[in-house]
Amino acid sequence: MANVNRASLDQKLALAKRCSREATLAGAKAAAVATVASAIPTLASVRMLPWAKANINPTGQALIISTVAGMAYFIAADKKILSLARRHSFEEAPDHLKNTSYQGAGRPHPAFFRP
Repeated sequence: MANVNRASLDQKLALAKRCSREATLAGAKAAAVATVASAIPTLASVRMLPWAKANINPTGQALIISTVAGMAYFIAADKKILSLARRHSFEEAPDHLKNTSYQGAGRPHPAFFRP
């Protein structure tokens, strides 16, 4: 009995590690895209707009770009973790809970109730 529990825990730990790695990669990709997408207009506006040239110093520019990159990282990683958790919880659910269609009214639930 102890071996079964140990194997189950090892399997869950491996799944958690894989999910966190996928979330980290998704966040890093989103952060890279967000960095480029925010750096171009920030740097261009500092060169072209008189107000930005006068009021946004290099520290402010770096703060704008890094804030956008950080937000993109955490949002993308969180979305990936939630989607993987939803998928894995549905896969491990009993069969009577997997059937999400409602038979009483003659029409199924909308698609957003299904995984």
